[in-house]
Amino acid sequence: MYNVDLYVDGACSGNPGPGGWAAILVCKGQERVYSGGCADTTNNRMELEAVRQGLLHLTVPCHVTIHTDSRNVIGWLSGEFKKKNGHIADLVECIRAIALEHRHVLEFVKVTGHSGHAYNERCDKLARRDWQ
Repeated sequence: MYNVDLYVDGACSGNPGPGGWAAILVCKGQERVYSGGCADTTNNRMELEAVRQGLLHLTVPCHVTIHTDSRNVIGWLSGEFKKKNGHIADLVECIRAIALEHRHVLEFVKVTGHSGHAYNERCDKLARRDWQ
């Protein structure tokens, strides 16, 4: 089983409004970068979309350490938060299904946003780029 670090961030202007997401996968010193946007979304959806997109690009079972500045993402995906907001429940269930189907083991690391963490800063910049 490969050990993969998945760095994610989402951004939104207006909340709801235009938003973007970014995911950087790092495994054995190799990086893959993905990003995208949506015309009408929320910050929480973009944070979760970054996780979903990152997991979709893994083709074999992996131990995935998800680095995020979103306490909500960690709470929803770890099961710490029992009640899910209606507008994100579909993404939470989708991410859980992807992890189960591909036999990924998920671990979460909370990073402090906008504090100089190199991957978090890169993800933030990419996420904002895709809707500005």
